[in-house]
Amino acid sequence: MRRSFQVPACCLIDSAFPLRCGSLSFFCGVIAPSGLPIGISGEWIVMKLMRGLIAMLFVLPFLAMQGQAQEYRLKPGDVLQIEVLEDNTLNRTAIVLPDGNISLPLVGSVPAAGRSLAQVQGELASQLALSFATPPTVYVTLSALAERVPAGAPRTIDVFIVGAANSPGRIEMSPGATLLQAVAQAGGLSPFAAKKRIQLRRVDKQGNEKVYPLNFDAIEQGVGQGGAMRMADGDVIIVPQRKLFE
Repeated sequence: MRRSFQVPACCLIDSAFPLRCGSLSFFCGVIAPSGLPIGISGEWIVMKLMRGLIAMLFVLPFLAMQGQAQEYRLKPGDVLQIEVLEDNTLNRTAIVLPDGNISLPLVGSVPAAGRSLAQVQGELASQLALSFATPPTVYVTLSALAERVPAGAPRTIDVFIVGAANSPGRIEMSPGATLLQAVAQAGGLSPFAAKKRIQLRRVDKQGNEKVYPLNFDAIEQGVGQGGAMRMADGDVIIVPQRKLFE
């Protein structure tokens, strides 16, 4: 036998406030003389509105920053983080070189200066697709901005690369240039370089020498420290040769 229920005329069907009648639930709201549903106070509504406004204060700046990062045009010295989901050996930190390019295995040199992150990401994905069975998933994010050279700073600094580099010797660089840029300007490392035993030697104003050990294998893979280290005038990068079974 089917039961029937009478819904009071003061109930609004399809409202957001459920009232139970027997074993069935009707979504209805009872209107008070104040114009608000019974059980819902003005303070409750104000609290909900305040929570929404606070959430917007946190979300909107984040969305604005995301939009600015996508519209930003890259320039030499900017540091990028590249990730390829299908092959983590391609993940690395890349610096936009003075010629405006970045370099990635399987792709080679890719123009980056003057382009957006989305454009560089699309270019890398298109180039890498030639080496994958299915199009790879590539992410390019901005890790650090190029350092601005203060007014009155010297126009160039001298950095020296010794050992197993393709073009060792003295390199003239702009102030704020990085270790990766110095190695790139020296033509990169030779196939005989002991990449895990590279040293950066720096002498301070008091004449004290400090030695920084560097693992260039890790730096190239984007997991090592030192690639974005700013060069100072007189820095010496020592690249030893690999031993027989190294």
